[in-house]
Amino acid sequence: MTGLLDPPTVARVEADTATAARHYALVARAIDHLRRHAAEQPDLAALADAVHLSPHHLQRVFAQWVGISPKRFLQYLTKEYALAQLRRSQDVLTTAHGAGLGSGSRLHELMVSCEAMTPGEIQRAGAGVRIGWGVGDSPLGRALVGWTDRGLCELAFLDGDEAPALAGLARRWPMASLARDDTRAARLLARVFADAPERGRLHLVLRGTNFQIRVWQALMASAPGELIGYGALARRAGSPQAARAVGSALAANRLAWLIPCHRVIRESGEPGRYRWGETRKLAALVWEAARRDGRRADPTP
Repeated sequence: MTGLLDPPTVARVEADTATAARHYALVARAIDHLRRHAAEQPDLAALADAVHLSPHHLQRVFAQWVGISPKRFLQYLTKEYALAQLRRSQDVLTTAHGAGLGSGSRLHELMVSCEAMTPGEIQRAGAGVRIGWGVGDSPLGRALVGWTDRGLCELAFLDGDEAPALAGLARRWPMASLARDDTRAARLLARVFADAPERGRLHLVLRGTNFQIRVWQALMASAPGELIGYGALARRAGSPQAARAVGSALAANRLAWLIPCHRVIRESGEPGRYRWGETRKLAALVWEAARRDGRRADPTP
């Protein structure tokens, strides 16, 4: 989990992440309005008025946050776009499955490796383990991150006080000792959301059943910006009849973004539920898709 980041790069990545976090707070208000009024196709002026920003300010914040305009953002939110992406995901399913999760091709691109806890380790409930934790900014708002000597074990987005997330971490590791370190948490979050060359290698500690871990690994083998249906994910995890159980595996995910359950949507094109809120799920999908496509903000509203 150490990575190879030099101090100037660390400082720049942290600054970029903090800026994105501030912008997300503003953009989230606009996302909520777009979700409620998508059928009306609000223009920039109407959207700016609804969120009490000037059109120029709103356009600039959107562009700096993800690189696309509110108009193009709205295009990403449509069901037609989601359905097209689902069909594309189905088309590449055979190729992706043939590559095998063990090949690590996409995991290598993401520079993320993972290790499952043994049943004995889970039973010991963290006895003798020291868990560092802290709170910092991310492009999707404030987040709590936790880590052991072996890797990251928790990443949870916050919508207020960190107490509920911290209580959940302590409940899952009742025998572990917890120590707060916001400075390290901020640096880890900056790396999590950095582009691949600057991310360094991140190691994850997974705690779940064999089926849950297979689902999580299948998700980590998906591409940034890719949308996956529950049925397709079940097939990728090697259990084609277990689409309903996939939902339970997603609900048990404690590593937001790194195990990208935000990419899983319903076959109808609806985004579906998300532990950290539907607004954040939509923001995550659009942020990833726009970065993947390399699109810049529209020159005009």
